[in-house]
Amino acid sequence: MLGIFNKELVNAPKELNSPPAAAAHPHNRVVEKPKQVAPEECLKRFLSTHPNAFSLSFANNAATLAFDPPPTPYPNHRLFSGVDDIYCTFLGNLNNLSSLNKQYGLSKCGNEAMFVIEAYRTLRDRGPYPAHQVLKGLEGSFGFVLYDTKAKSVFISLSADGGVKLYWGIGTDGSVMISDNLDLIKASCAKSFAPFPTGCMYHSEGGLMSFEHPTNKLKAMPRVDSEGFMCGSNFKVDVYSKTKSMPRVGSEANWGQQA
Repeated sequence: MLGIFNKELVNAPKELNSPPAAAAHPHNRVVEKPKQVAPEECLKRFLSTHPNAFSLSFANNAATLAFDPPPTPYPNHRLFSGVDDIYCTFLGNLNNLSSLNKQYGLSKCGNEAMFVIEAYRTLRDRGPYPAHQVLKGLEGSFGFVLYDTKAKSVFISLSADGGVKLYWGIGTDGSVMISDNLDLIKASCAKSFAPFPTGCMYHSEGGLMSFEHPTNKLKAMPRVDSEGFMCGSNFKVDVYSKTKSMPRVGSEANWGQQA
């Protein structure tokens, strides 16, 4: 899967960006800057290398979601769903999907992507729980990217167990790209990329936060590649630094602004 969002929709942490000036080679030798391709070219490559893939673009290409249906049989779900102008790509499995569907009043036949859309819509419209509380209730390995076309909001999350991998980075035009295909991310983002942090969520309004430890801030840990160059940052929970207090359940605070 591949998601491309302009910087007005996804304001990635500044530490994810590693401009050429930040690349300090230990031997001060000159290294040719890697050739980057535009996100649009990455999308073309994605579609051309996956014959059954498709893409949807929204708001004059402010947001693009591309998806490649999996071959069968396939050990983990790769799902795409759209309901009421909310679109979701889902990777992995939820072991407690049946009980979650029952809790949210969904059909027993509903899949993981459909559940994520309904859970998001419940949080957006009624906000009965903090988002991190809902995500902590998901059992299994998962990663998803959701785009709400009406609210123009992006919601991304990755399970804490590391069973699913996602990568994100800053493309040549400043847009944010996210994919499970590392080569695609490297092609457009060069050194400005990193693994999406496990046990975390990103929302357009609230930014990046840990849903496993929602009261702790995240600390950027600069990454260095095999050539000694700065390469984005990993984000780890800072056990010594706390966020502002979390809104109580049932408060009117927007769930997406709890970071």
